[in-house]
Amino acid sequence: MTLQIGFLVFPQVQQLDLTGPYDVLASLPEVKVHLVWKELASVTASTGLILQPTTTFADCPDLDVLCVPGGSGVGPLMEDPQTLAFLQAKAAKARYVTSVCTGALVLGAAGLLQGKRATTHWAYHELLSLQGAIPVQERVVRDGNLLTGGGITAGIDFALNLAAELYGDDVAQLVQLQLEYAPAPPFASGDPRTAPATVLQQAKLKAADSLKQRTLVTERAAARLASVRS
Repeated sequence: MTLQIGFLVFPQVQQLDLTGPYDVLASLPEVKVHLVWKELASVTASTGLILQPTTTFADCPDLDVLCVPGGSGVGPLMEDPQTLAFLQAKAAKARYVTSVCTGALVLGAAGLLQGKRATTHWAYHELLSLQGAIPVQERVVRDGNLLTGGGITAGIDFALNLAAELYGDDVAQLVQLQLEYAPAPPFASGDPRTAPATVLQQAKLKAADSLKQRTLVTERAAARLASVRS
């Protein structure tokens, strides 16, 4: 039976959040991967890459794996009733509900992180607790059928973990070898705990405006969810 995997694709998505895990999961046997959006018109990623949805919310089949990537466009999604309703409906039937980077904040806005251990990009990690999640500073975090990956490149690690869940370690390792995924970065600056202090400070300054705006959006989403529960 073909495994149905759906990635949310949207304007200003971070393309590597999507294409990294896409390459891993699309390499698995007997899978059908969907790029899902409201309509079939192409969308532009945050760095300018043009992406083409393959199905709409209305036509998307039930999914075994639902994945929400992040990107600069997550703010509008967190307050978009159509997107949130779609995620709630598909998550209710999915075998795995997943995210990469700030896609976790969209799951949170849909009420799907309540009481769950989760992670996201380090710059926005503090927002998880506002959504009722239990923040965990790890590259990949699992809580039941919820799998969340950290920032951007962690999507590949997340997808390999999921591949092992779905098809076993041997298949996941075969995909890893086929993709020659053997990271050897020239610097130890890919984690705020190991980056030089000056680099970390620059990164925080660059993220400051975005963090401020996403904090406001997250607070509104949290208030909305609280009113629904009450």
